Amino acid sequence: MRTAIIIISGLAIWAIGIALARHFGKPGGTAVADSTLAFVTFWLLATATNLWVGVAQAGYTLREEWPIAALSFGVPAAVAAIANRKFL
Repeated sequence: MRTAIIIISGLAIWAIGIALARHFGKPGGTAVADSTLAFVTFWLLATATNLWVGVAQAGYTLREEWPIAALSFGVPAAVAAIANRKFL
């Protein structure tokens, strides 16, 4: 359940970033693409931090935590990249 919440949160953060980029970005500019790149970078750092907390604080092993971190990063990042390429 926590992984689903993290994935949905990532998608929501990306959507907010896109909305802000469209609203405040220059017309015809690359604000949406830049926003997607910034999101992927931020989301990688957030996911890495979550991985570290799971290993260092919660007591999971890296082997247990790695697939969850990959899923938590990969789904929002893939959706953002595909949507950026196809629709935005």
